[in-house]
Amino acid sequence: MPDQVTDLNVVFNVPLPAPALLMHEIPRTDAQAGTVVAARRRIEDILCGRSDRFMIIVGPCSIHDPAQGLEYAAKLAVLREEVKDRIEIVMRVYFEKPRTSVGWKGLIMDPDLDGTAKFAEGLRQARTLLGKIVDLGMPTATEFLGPMTPQYIGDLICWAAIGARTVESQTHREMASGLSMPVGFKNTTFGGVTAVVNALKAAIAPQTFFGICPEGSVSMVSTRGNASGHTVLRGGDGGPNYDAESVAVVTEALGKSGVSQAVVIDASHANCSKDYRKMVGVFESIIAQRVAGNRSIVGAMLESNLVEGSQDILSDHAAMTRGQSVTDPCIGWEETERIIRDAAERLR
Repeated sequence: MPDQVTDLNVVFNVPLPAPALLMHEIPRTDAQAGTVVAARRRIEDILCGRSDRFMIIVGPCSIHDPAQGLEYAAKLAVLREEVKDRIEIVMRVYFEKPRTSVGWKGLIMDPDLDGTAKFAEGLRQARTLLGKIVDLGMPTATEFLGPMTPQYIGDLICWAAIGARTVESQTHREMASGLSMPVGFKNTTFGGVTAVVNALKAAIAPQTFFGICPEGSVSMVSTRGNASGHTVLRGGDGGPNYDAESVAVVTEALGKSGVSQAVVIDASHANCSKDYRKMVGVFESIIAQRVAGNRSIVGAMLESNLVEGSQDILSDHAAMTRGQSVTDPCIGWEETERIIRDAAERLR
């Protein structure tokens, strides 16, 4: 008998439902399509300077419970209506979490939070929740980590991120070139923006790469390029990069490279030194720079949840705090509401 040469370290390989099948099972309505298209256009107008409104991408670090995510969305929708003349609020609806080493990888990968990795159920929960959030009139944002994920939920996403750990990935740059929504590229975890410049150049260009077709087969994908790419500053190993001097250095580098100078600044992650209690001060500094006339700063990001802080995942989910993050610590709802209302007044 010949020696085995493949799948030596594979335990199982289970087919997933094709994207077209999941979209048939959980269809997108005409009203949802209209909401998504309109939101994408408003975001594009902000990015290219046709609109002077400010974008705030805010919400949980990750969605681990769809019911809690929808409760947050309902509150945010009310606030969005209140400040919409000055601010475009987009909700973070993050289902995939990149891990530096190991840990919970997000609702799509592990919806039961117990390592059972029920991908098909995770995709169903994610798509269902997105539809309900869009039904509230709320624009949605997510980070695309798996290159196949957009085929399942991309039609319900208004803004997408390529994260600090994947901004140097050719696969993700190629994927971004074909995405239908504006895409923000985060600077690397060590803080550099050279990778962002290269990513923006790659995403603007036509690309051809391996992908998956709606019917679920491996396919060759050819794109025309995505003109709505931009930079997201999130700090790095060298420290924060939200201050005016850092922003000026970045925008100058972007201009010299011939790519968009639009910048969104993440008030969390390394920009708040991974201390959620500093996030408000960072956010207020971002708003102050915009009020002072820096039009390159077109938006900000906040990690926010119903309850501040974070918690461990417990085997008894009923014992966990409702509305509190299981990944990065977040600011709470009351503080979120207060600082966004204050920002609206300052941006008037």
